[in-house]
Amino acid sequence: MAKDNEKLSKDLFQPIELSAEKSEELTRPELSFWKDAWIRLRKNKAAILGLIFLVIIFFMAFVGPHMNKYEGTDALYEAKNLPPRVQGLEWMELFDGKHAWYVQGPTSEQAIEKGLSVFKVEDEHVRVTVVSEGNESTGELAEVELYIDEYATRGLEDRYYWFGADAMGRDLWTRVWEGTQISLYIGILAAAIDMIIGVIYGGVSAYYGGRVDNYMQRFIEVLVGIPNLVVVILMIIVLDPGLMAITLALTITGWTGMARIVRGQVLKLKNQEFVLAAKTLGSNDKRILGKHLVPNVTGIIVINTMFTIPGAIFFESFLSFIGLGLQPPFASLGTLIDQAFDSYQIYPFMLLFPSLIISTLMIGFNMLADGLRDALDPKMRD
Repeated sequence: MAKDNEKLSKDLFQPIELSAEKSEELTRPELSFWKDAWIRLRKNKAAILGLIFLVIIFFMAFVGPHMNKYEGTDALYEAKNLPPRVQGLEWMELFDGKHAWYVQGPTSEQAIEKGLSVFKVEDEHVRVTVVSEGNESTGELAEVELYIDEYATRGLEDRYYWFGADAMGRDLWTRVWEGTQISLYIGILAAAIDMIIGVIYGGVSAYYGGRVDNYMQRFIEVLVGIPNLVVVILMIIVLDPGLMAITLALTITGWTGMARIVRGQVLKLKNQEFVLAAKTLGSNDKRILGKHLVPNVTGIIVINTMFTIPGAIFFESFLSFIGLGLQPPFASLGTLIDQAFDSYQIYPFMLLFPSLIISTLMIGFNMLADGLRDALDPKMRD
């Protein structure tokens, strides 16, 4: 190896010119904090899937009610409890506009093999199959199949209720998406108020510390000790049940979690060198909090807010389900589930669609929040 090195000519090596201008030159494109977080978020397939779910639901919540000719408050007695019917999808059992009832027992083919009596009645819109156990004189039924074309029998062949109609004959497609609007409004508004109050309260408490922090934290402990349901009942007693009462009930105690998280982060950062440098340069407390401390905990704030939104939506649905939420004619996902719960065994489609949407919202927000937590954490960088 040494002999090979001796054979190398000095002419093969050329000195590199160094200059003060190139000493600060970057060798790769500069990435901001948020751009770097977005690049890492895109690699998280679960977070992107959750984001797609949320975009679709947000889009349908505002566009869906305008996609058909029915209003959410228009009631038609002849259309009550109609099953879903979608033009072009009648080949699917869920969207064919027919009701089917069964009584457990052997199928028609099994009954014939066993020598049981099988009776069938069929016309254009109704099909009934009855299997009699034993002989015709016993009259004991082992199976009943009943198919009814609800739209045809009620003379509503020209109507298409994509999610069906409720007990008052109102279009569930329109009501479900209007209810999604209200649920999203409550969840996002409550999360925004929680974020604003929590960030200000927690930041001030941690920055000033001492007696100020002690008094402010004792106040939080008092609020945390009050159950949310008690606060809701008090709000409903003072105010009429509705959006205002639910929003106030969610925000009275909801911001305490955000305040505690921000306080913990600010306590870790307020003694760092960049805060000391800002004080040395003459920055006042407001500027230090707003320009230096809060931006450094933005990732934690975003993540906690993303977890707060589904919690607020679920809590509103719970209140509506127990009768403390929105009152007619307003509809949210919780009120729709509450109205469908009493008859879900007979008309399961009334419960299926609002439950599916609220479940997708919960999953989407949590998947996206998990992805943001990893993307905004500097320790997770490759």
